[in-house]
Amino acid sequence: MVLVTSWVFAENAPFAPKLRMYSMIDLARANVIVDKALAHGRALSLPPLTVAVLDAGGCLVSFKREDGSSLLRPEIAQAKAWGALGMGIGSRAIAQRAAVAPAFVSAVNALAGGRLIPVPGGVLIRSSGKSIIGAVGITGATSDQDEACAVAGIEAAGFIADTGADTAAK
Repeated sequence: MVLVTSWVFAENAPFAPKLRMYSMIDLARANVIVDKALAHGRALSLPPLTVAVLDAGGCLVSFKREDGSSLLRPEIAQAKAWGALGMGIGSRAIAQRAAVAPAFVSAVNALAGGRLIPVPGGVLIRSSGKSIIGAVGITGATSDQDEACAVAGIEAAGFIADTGADTAAK
């Protein structure tokens, strides 16, 4: 958990600073997510995977690239996670939106500097209180397999995985 200070004007003390707690994924739990996601991929005999965990602010917290992963996999993994954070929905939902509103998703991708990959594999990490505390992006296998590995890692770390499946269905 990260402590962030912000200036909030209290009713009875207009200039008194208050501290607010904003929850973000920490390094220890991000590493658990990466390691468990990779272990899940190995258990399924998937091709080499690349896994990135970003905090809620979009900063890279943990990253691993298995031997044999191709050249662009680090950028793809981070873009899947970054796009999910930027849109506030898992990349499965972004893929669904791209199917019905390709111009919108294309415009958002341009706005994001190409850092949005509209396929499954970008999964939001939610706390028990449902707050977004980060995102995982995985690439290397099929998009559905990438997503399954992300979910396995997130759940192994004790968090809630938000793939966007519920959002996409609505």
